[in-house]
Amino acid sequence: GDDDAARLAFEAAHLAQFGFLSEGAEVIVEAIDVEASEARGQGGAEPGIPVEAHHPEPSENTRFYSAGAWHAAGVFRRDAIRPGAEIPGPALIIEPNQTIVVEPGWTARITAQDHIMMARHTAMERSAVAGSAEADPIRLEVFNNLFMSIAEQMGVALQNTARSVNIKERLDFSCAVFDAAGALVANAPHMPVHLGSMDRSVEAVIRKNPVIRPGDAFALNAPYNGGTHLPDITVVSPVFDDQGETILFWVASRGHHADVGGTAPGSMTPLATTVEEEGVLIDNLHLVRDGTFLEADLRRVLTEHRYPARNPDENIADLKAQVAANARGAAELRRIVADFGLDVVQAYMGHVQDNAAEEVARLIGRLQDCACDYETDTGQVIRVAIRVDRAARRATVDFTGTSPAMENNFNAPEPVARAAVLYVFRVMVEAPIPMNAGCLRPIDIVIPEGCMLRPEYPRAVVAGNVETSQHVTNALFQALGALANSQGTMNNLTYGNDRYQYYETLCSGSPAGRMNDGRFFDGTSGVHVHMTNSRLTDPEILEMRYPVLLEEFALRPGSGGAGAGRGGDGTRRVTRFLEEMDCAILSSHRTRAPEGIAGGGAGQAGRTEV
Repeated sequence: GDDDAARLAFEAAHLAQFGFLSEGAEVIVEAIDVEASEARGQGGAEPGIPVEAHHPEPSENTRFYSAGAWHAAGVFRRDAIRPGAEIPGPALIIEPNQTIVVEPGWTARITAQDHIMMARHTAMERSAVAGSAEADPIRLEVFNNLFMSIAEQMGVALQNTARSVNIKERLDFSCAVFDAAGALVANAPHMPVHLGSMDRSVEAVIRKNPVIRPGDAFALNAPYNGGTHLPDITVVSPVFDDQGETILFWVASRGHHADVGGTAPGSMTPLATTVEEEGVLIDNLHLVRDGTFLEADLRRVLTEHRYPARNPDENIADLKAQVAANARGAAELRRIVADFGLDVVQAYMGHVQDNAAEEVARLIGRLQDCACDYETDTGQVIRVAIRVDRAARRATVDFTGTSPAMENNFNAPEPVARAAVLYVFRVMVEAPIPMNAGCLRPIDIVIPEGCMLRPEYPRAVVAGNVETSQHVTNALFQALGALANSQGTMNNLTYGNDRYQYYETLCSGSPAGRMNDGRFFDGTSGVHVHMTNSRLTDPEILEMRYPVLLEEFALRPGSGGAGAGRGGDGTRRVTRFLEEMDCAILSSHRTRAPEGIAGGGAGQAGRTEV
């Protein structure tokens, strides 16, 4: 349809900018263009097709008051202007049911669809936006949402251009915006375990690359240098000023790749004891140089390994999509700089972090010292103590006493535990603030070297990102008395062979909890919770792309646990394989039931059957 043609043409332009557009994609876009051109004569201008710009004359003149002054303004009748019209403000557009005010500095454009699109043509005066010393509360909320919307647009671009089911359908990815120092400013509501740790990836790129040029991008998944586990590959891109001399911001996208090598398809084997057995480790790979995607270098890294990636073409396609998503974020950041001015945008990047820090500090002022020992199915214990200094409105989250790293892959790199702390304190703040670096400013985190939350190379870590992150989250909420245990696992199911590789996380139910005012609330059945926020692939897509049959997916009534607030019920999922595959599940809480709080009952433990 017309809308699809416009969307694909837009995405193709982004891909073509970096030389990513394949011959097949060109043919598809051309075919849709032909269909759209045939339909054009049947109903209006085609979306996305340029129309001739012109400047109509006003039917009369008037004046209106705005921003402390009177302005002479032209008056335009809506039924007298046609697509392509550009009307700079100050102006009034009169419609039968409304009057549109075009403020000074703005231009109203009539699109090919006969819509009115408002665009700023001169940057807003700094004094009109608020200075860097003190944030205006209303505009602070505007910029909160503006920065988040940029990350959301990056996510849409990534989803639309990715090839894998894992990213395109399950939405196992995250996008975020960072300031010049690499501090997280805002993110879309993607994967908390990604978002709380991505700044470590950006910091690693800044630290390891003294010379960075416009058009560069870098990739990494190294758990000991800013990454989390190997399937999560992060692409980091700088955003330069117009002169290409100074880095103003950073954008990054992280995607969970269905396979990055290792001893088993899906790269999530529970049997690995070293990081090499989990797949290909990518540490600060120069992915794009001067706008050119370095595909040969990437393919060499993915294939020249003891346990190489099984489908490097899919990895490469998804990484190109991540680069395109970053390009979208960079373009949007440049647009808001043009609209508001660089000094204002940078000031409000600081303000949104300051606001988050203040909200968390206010929360800490209501907390008290608490602690929790949380035993996992492996016999390891996560020990956490939260010490509160109410006068200073600061808290120390201390993991001293946590079990040492072991010969398993439930070891979690430091960014994972840090992400869990960030997530928990953001959840405890009931105000609508973005999750950003400011949330951690009033918090000191202590993680001893060599424990399972700060392992040393070459310990295996693949379960640390998905399982141990859930354990840390449960331990913190249990200590705070805020939430009962969730299912405490992402139920990571992988299967595949030389031709197919698939990974999914299986949802359970969200836990019951207690509000800051003491009221209890019920959990929700059949949802992903805490450090995961992905979807499950639709059965039709799953069965079309893979030789499997989804026989059942249903709730487990009564499995959530009883109490003043009832836990959400878990799920039962039955998959039949139609050809031979390797299958593995990384999971927890198979021997230990998720516990309630404040006298509430436990939920049912999980079970895996073959």
